[in-house]
Amino acid sequence: MMFRRATTRVLLLLCAMYFITYVDRVNVSTAASQFGAELHLSHTEIGFVFSAFAYPYLVFQIIGGWVGDRFGPRRTLTVCAVIWAAATVMTGLAGGFVSLIIARLLLGLGEGATFPTATRAMSNWMPADKRGFAQGTTHAASRIGNAVAPPLIVWLMIATSWRGAFIVTGVISFLWAVVWIFYFRDNPREHKSITADECATLSSFSGVKQRVPVPWRALLGRMAPVTAVYFCYGWVLWLFLGWIPQYFLHNYHMELGKSALFASGVFFAGVLGDWLGGSVTDRILRRSGNIRLARNVMVGVCMFLTLLSLAPIMLVSNMSITLAAACLSGGFFFNEMTIGPMWAVPMDIAPKHAGTASGIMNSGSALAAIISPVVGGFLIDRTGNWNLPFTVSMILMVVGIVLSFTMRPDRALDDVAAGAEGKKGAEPERKFV
Repeated sequence: MMFRRATTRVLLLLCAMYFITYVDRVNVSTAASQFGAELHLSHTEIGFVFSAFAYPYLVFQIIGGWVGDRFGPRRTLTVCAVIWAAATVMTGLAGGFVSLIIARLLLGLGEGATFPTATRAMSNWMPADKRGFAQGTTHAASRIGNAVAPPLIVWLMIATSWRGAFIVTGVISFLWAVVWIFYFRDNPREHKSITADECATLSSFSGVKQRVPVPWRALLGRMAPVTAVYFCYGWVLWLFLGWIPQYFLHNYHMELGKSALFASGVFFAGVLGDWLGGSVTDRILRRSGNIRLARNVMVGVCMFLTLLSLAPIMLVSNMSITLAAACLSGGFFFNEMTIGPMWAVPMDIAPKHAGTASGIMNSGSALAAIISPVVGGFLIDRTGNWNLPFTVSMILMVVGIVLSFTMRPDRALDDVAAGAEGKKGAEPERKFV
């Protein structure tokens, strides 16, 4: 059976991690109404509590990716999980504004290295033609976490309290760390349950103990356009995550429960987009052997479809709520379809430094997480137009479409180095057949 494969179980463990990290990341927004009242916090102070997570999360993308490459995903993700679990429990024990900020900063520190390091794990454990599927599946789990978190946290608050909700989710994170350290191995071939057939599909293990220097200059140059494209993606993502629930609540004057239902529908469209995008990019790669078609063209097409989906919001006045929900769901679906190919690109470009490379890329989205919601709120405050932030995101999609064709996943850093030693620095293009 498929679930008896060690590679499948590792992927499921990573899916569980992505799910848990997003629950621990967004649970604070659901609990804010209770802890804000109990701790006598203003809306401005609550806003700072929300944003505190993003600053260390941005800083530790590249650092955390390097740590994952240097010390391996097994140790790195275990330490990360303990840190973010402790931060979640600390949130439930907070006694005021300062302690809440410290807990959220610690959460950003712990989660900053998780996705880049998980990418390094997938680089070792997933065949090259299934990396897009793996990335799409894990990110779909994170979107499920985002959609499930509000009702889950509400249920835990009713069953215990807002403090109990954080403590329970923190304990779950600790349990994941225990399972991970005992089950996972950095080198798949050292795992007692892996089969010879599975090993035959995997790339050779590059190791984590030897000190392979990171070619920072070359890597940063190669990842710069990838990071810019991912910033454009992240702009739309964090705009949706931050303002979609409020959009339905205020723009259409809906009841809270009904607006949450519409918001969940939009977010679940993203779950489908994550899963489908990863499957499609791998299928294109297997059938065509053309990695630029599977990565660059697919990202550009999905961003174009995101733009088309959001266009009616700008063009149609007095739009019905059904049409608005359909447009936003379509926009989020196609935006999330870029996840699979985008997260496969760092593994394509720098397989020996996949954690560092993906950390560089994800810093684009982390930066967007700081800027995009603030700009969206500013535009709403100044104009009173709840559609304007989504219209502005269309401009970022145009930029992303153009930049997507500047990425070069067909030229791995090792291939480039080999080509530089050959005639006139030729850079061989890789084929996947």
